[in-house]
Amino acid sequence: MASLVPAIQRAVRAITPSSWTAKAAEGQYRPGPYFVQNPTGVLPHEWGQFWNFWQMGYDPIAGGSSALVEACVNAYAQTIALCPGDHWRTRPDGGRDRITTSALSRMLRKPNDYQSRSDFVLNLVRHLYLEGNSYALAERNDRFEVSALHLFDPRSSRHRYSSDGAIFYQLDGNRAVEKSIPREVRNAVPQRDVLHVKLDTQNYDPLQGLAPLRHCSASVAIQNALSAQLITFFGNRSIPSGVIETELTLSTEQVRELRARWEEQAKGLGSGGVPILTNGLKYHGISTSPKETGATDLLKMTAEEVCLVFGVPPAILGITDRATFNSVETLMQFWLARGLGFAVNHVECAFDSFFGLSGWPQEYVEFDVSALLRPAFKDRIDAMVKGVQGAVFSPNEARRMEGYPDAKDGDEPRVQQQVVPLSAWSMAPPQTPRPDAPKPAAPIDGEDGEDEDTPEKPEDRMALLLTMLDGAGGRPKTNGARHPSYSE
Repeated sequence: MASLVPAIQRAVRAITPSSWTAKAAEGQYRPGPYFVQNPTGVLPHEWGQFWNFWQMGYDPIAGGSSALVEACVNAYAQTIALCPGDHWRTRPDGGRDRITTSALSRMLRKPNDYQSRSDFVLNLVRHLYLEGNSYALAERNDRFEVSALHLFDPRSSRHRYSSDGAIFYQLDGNRAVEKSIPREVRNAVPQRDVLHVKLDTQNYDPLQGLAPLRHCSASVAIQNALSAQLITFFGNRSIPSGVIETELTLSTEQVRELRARWEEQAKGLGSGGVPILTNGLKYHGISTSPKETGATDLLKMTAEEVCLVFGVPPAILGITDRATFNSVETLMQFWLARGLGFAVNHVECAFDSFFGLSGWPQEYVEFDVSALLRPAFKDRIDAMVKGVQGAVFSPNEARRMEGYPDAKDGDEPRVQQQVVPLSAWSMAPPQTPRPDAPKPAAPIDGEDGEDEDTPEKPEDRMALLLTMLDGAGGRPKTNGARHPSYSE
């Protein structure tokens, strides 16, 4: 990335007026643009030359106006809003229970009367990554439980320290509740009633989060400057799409007629026609210059730097020219291991702290990131099949993940018989017990269970068997010799 700095500096000098890059001595006037804070943004020279620019209706241009920054922020906000959140509590046996009767579980389902769960999380994460802070005011019921959460504009809200070190918040920027909650109440809200989510903070103030945009403001400024320069260039340039060359001397009237006939075949409704050139006329098209192509390449380089700062893989934003992921699951796992995993865990920890939970692994909030694999049906089913076969899930647990009802005898995990612990490798496998012999049928009423025709002696039984074989034609030929087992 260091090798790109000289190229970017040359590009900025090429597209910006010399007064922008001119250096002034300390204490002397320096022409714009000017980088300002509170609110953070850039003031063009035409606005910043007035010290009372805010009274003249000029506001700093925030970096969020960049299309790439908006794409990165929306990637986080929309993805986390996809994941439903739950309140979990760990059991002594190592399992866990979903808590559905707590105030936290109700807030994760319906935070207020005018926003859904998705609306609330979407805007909370947007505020977090655009401004570095998110503020939500908690309303409480008669039992002092949180009954509603209301988001406020982070640009109009801030924290304050009292003389004794207590923390209060001044909240503003929510028209839905501004009339129902008096201003004097919103100007001094105690810390216990404000859900404050923040990113990395300033060294001198641990409650003032900084947006990622602060670390890539130069790249965003370059992109905006390049885009404005290209718009001006392509809008004002007088470069035709091509020229017609001839060695003949044409009069003004002939030139007008030739131009009209050409536009009749190649302009407006006639676009795509086939003009026929005669008398030595030749057409030469004009292509894009290398300078214009270089500006496009510079836009791509600064786009990669913005993606690095926000921690978003370019493939997530649809930039797939250098994508190396072969499945949705692999791409999501890569993002979860970097930027998205931190964002989800950061919001979860903020809810844990605000609602007084001990945190993972005892009692905690968890957003279900498996919802991100909802479009990847094959990957999702393959993972559940392996989980059931490896006794990680019971069949019914896997069925519940897909919304199917429980199956009979499916509550217990199952595993194949040959899977044994290593401590039992030298032991013989347990023998399957032989089933008991069937009991004889009960005798029919009136009979004693003995067949009157059945011989009692062994030799009589053998003679009877030989007689039965002779009658069926199945007795083997013995040439007059008796059966070896027969005796008088």
